[in-house]
Amino acid sequence: MNHDEPFRTIAAVLALVIFPLMAYFRLKSRTNERLDRRQEGLFVLLTLRPIGLTTIAAVVAYLTNPASMAWAAAPFPLWLRWAGVGEAVAAGLLIIWTMRTLGRNLTDTVVTRKDHTLVTNGPYRFVRHPFYLALALWMTAFSFMAANWFLLAGSLTVLALLVIRTDAEEARLVARFGDAYKNYMTRTGRFLPKLKAR
Repeated sequence: MNHDEPFRTIAAVLALVIFPLMAYFRLKSRTNERLDRRQEGLFVLLTLRPIGLTTIAAVVAYLTNPASMAWAAAPFPLWLRWAGVGEAVAAGLLIIWTMRTLGRNLTDTVVTRKDHTLVTNGPYRFVRHPFYLALALWMTAFSFMAANWFLLAGSLTVLALLVIRTDAEEARLVARFGDAYKNYMTRTGRFLPKLKAR
């Protein structure tokens, strides 16, 4: 029995729901303001987007022609692949919640816009970077569902680059919002919620 087909179908349905919603929020947040992506740092600037696009292309290849990605098949157990389904659903919901909460503050870089506001509601009540957390869950979930080591390696590389970029992002947020952001940092974890002291 071919176990791959249900996972590919579920992944395709999730992608067809989440990607258009992500595009909608991206388009809704657009302004004519130019953002200097060089502030991410040269290493991140030259690696993050090419590796991310390569990983997305591999996902599309898996969804449209799984045989084209068979060379990178991994022996993930069925329970992990089904766990990936639940993880992808949760991550998709978190992605949409995060993008909706950011509104016009949504950018694809560390630079803030002229009219940027400090967002501490929605998922930002719990962590400072819920989009990165959601993206980590989403990308690894697709890797598990596809049982594909190349997707997993690409996903983990993108996530590592986002973690590296976070230092530059937070430095700019502190410079922009000062004590308000510093206080926010003391209340919330970077990627995971802070545990309250008893």
